[in-house]
Amino acid sequence: MEDLTAQRNWTEEERLELAARLDAELDAFIDGLEKKRYEEGWPEDRWQEEMDKHPFFMKRAPQPGDDVHPMFEGLQKLKYDPEENTRDELALNYKEDGNFYMKHKKFRMAIYSFTEGIKSKSENPDVLAVLYNNRSAAHFFIKNYRSSLSDAQRALFFKPDYTKARWRSAQCAYELERFDVCTQMCEELLEVDVDHKEANALLHKNKMKKLEIDRNQRKEAAEAKRRLTRFHRLRDAIEQRAIKFDDQRVGQKAAFREDLLRPKFLPLEDHPVHLDEDGITLIWPAAFSYPEFLFSDFQQKLPETATMQDCLATLFAEPLPCDKTQSYRQGNVHVYYENRKVGCVHKVAVEKQLAEIIAEKSFFVSGGALLFYVVPKDSRVEQEFIHQQRRPMVYS
Repeated sequence: MEDLTAQRNWTEEERLELAARLDAELDAFIDGLEKKRYEEGWPEDRWQEEMDKHPFFMKRAPQPGDDVHPMFEGLQKLKYDPEENTRDELALNYKEDGNFYMKHKKFRMAIYSFTEGIKSKSENPDVLAVLYNNRSAAHFFIKNYRSSLSDAQRALFFKPDYTKARWRSAQCAYELERFDVCTQMCEELLEVDVDHKEANALLHKNKMKKLEIDRNQRKEAAEAKRRLTRFHRLRDAIEQRAIKFDDQRVGQKAAFREDLLRPKFLPLEDHPVHLDEDGITLIWPAAFSYPEFLFSDFQQKLPETATMQDCLATLFAEPLPCDKTQSYRQGNVHVYYENRKVGCVHKVAVEKQLAEIIAEKSFFVSGGALLFYVVPKDSRVEQEFIHQQRRPMVYS
């Protein structure tokens, strides 16, 4: 076929001849098509499904991800075209969509629709009040109480006598524990309708909840004050005894921190050092490690007046399960503590009280607890333990 796009001057006779030729070619093409059965219609078993997709017959709006009929797209364009609708009409169209989604409990889609309606910039206060109130309801049902309250308040701004918005404000204020706002909203509702049962019930419920929270806050404040007093007494007791902590860096003796008292050993973490009921004796958590077996015993509440002998009597009241040779018994063990700052161990005099041991120049509280090592007396295990501990310690 010749190039019909080339620039040339056509005579009338040539134009008629070309048109006739093109008609003939088109007829030849159509005649040459294979005759076959038409199969593009709706199958009998799916005709109802296909009907429901047609914009004139559909019973529900298309959902996100659905194939949308081109005619529906066109109708939608007309519905939301700012050139085909006034601002009020656009706002009301979006309101209808939002109400549809609310009916089907698709609250997030409803929020989107009402938001689009608000963005239509209608200047009709009644329309805006309804949009904000409806969006408030959608937020409320997914427990976005802060957003719901804000929208309800905006609805009241545009329509001050809007009872639904005022009731929604009261409900949200209660959930957010904004008791004064809830009280105000309920009282304003009762001014209009003294028999408003829901407002009366919520007003009473709001008052009771406020009293309960105020009472709990007073209890918490009193308990916080007692905790602070106990901590100050504990701090004073520790500073009077000049007790030292592994985690306390040089020059920080005066900078006493509460975290220094928090035990790092899991079995002891709920039992930090504290004063007894009389506020005189320190009660310590302690760990007793057995290097030979790589496990530890824990005592959660040891008074500083207890001797190491008392501690051992408790530890060996029953034989250690892993002590096959029965070497670990009172009178047959030595107890050590480690000074990690200089990398050496110190033997404990078992007749001493814990307070005396803690007061020794080389003793440091480790990880919020007293840490001791127990080995059989004059044994190979004891010699290996002493040798392993005599090495330089590196601190970051």
